Amino acid sequence: MTGTIFIVLYFLLAISLGFSVFNSWKSHRSKDSMQRGLYGARMNISLGAMLILLAVIQLFMFSGSSTRVVIGALFLLLGCFNIYAGLRNYSHFNKMNNNA
Repeated sequence: MTGTIFIVLYFLLAISLGFSVFNSWKSHRSKDSMQRGLYGARMNISLGAMLILLAVIQLFMFSGSSTRVVIGALFLLLGCFNIYAGLRNYSHFNKMNNNA
């Protein structure tokens, strides 16, 4: 059972890593500032998901040393903030893109 959970978490981690690399690449290559903002927001969302997955792996899958718990909690907070900032920026740039 735990082996299956490990496989699913690492698979989701690899997917979020792929999305963040792809969106980062598209963001840096885009010449239009609207598209750059949308890709940057998507990159923030996928990085936040990746940090939350790392936190879940740290907190629940290994023995609970205090250092591991503190690092997992920091990853969880940073991931939540990245998702929040990415969603906020995405809605902002999406509204600007629809009005243009």
